[in-house]
Amino acid sequence: MSESKCPVPKEQQPTNEFIELSKSVIFSWPKTKISLILVLIKFWVVSFFIFLVISSGSIYFEKSTLKYILISLFSSLSIPLLVTLRLYIGWNHIFKRLTSEKVEYEESGWYDGQVWIKPLVLKEKESLIASIEVKPILRNLIQILSIISVLALSGILLFQYNNF
Repeated sequence: MSESKCPVPKEQQPTNEFIELSKSVIFSWPKTKISLILVLIKFWVVSFFIFLVISSGSIYFEKSTLKYILISLFSSLSIPLLVTLRLYIGWNHIFKRLTSEKVEYEESGWYDGQVWIKPLVLKEKESLIASIEVKPILRNLIQILSIISVLALSGILLFQYNNF
């Protein structure tokens, strides 16, 4: 965006927001599916041990070690689920800003509700960034969210309908 024509502050321009989000350590994880999966597995393992320690204090699980381990395993899925959800919310916000025809921005510390309509050239450029860069990331995050949700729901169903 040309600074002389664009009234939007530089840090609030969608392209610059995309660049800043891409440089972020946490939000750069989903750029490749493998790196995101590895990070989420690390979160799952660490949270499993934390949930294992928390569950060890329960008298209910003294009789069934298998139930104790399984409940810790399935409940520890909540941490990777929350991390993935946060990543999805951030990338989805950028996707909406890039594909929008208008840019909402603030000039001061107060919300003053300024709106700037993007010129056609900028709209096409940002739409291209959204479709090539951001859409695959969103697709990967949705797939991973689905997998984690299915695993967590299967754990809930396992404990709901099995007496072991």
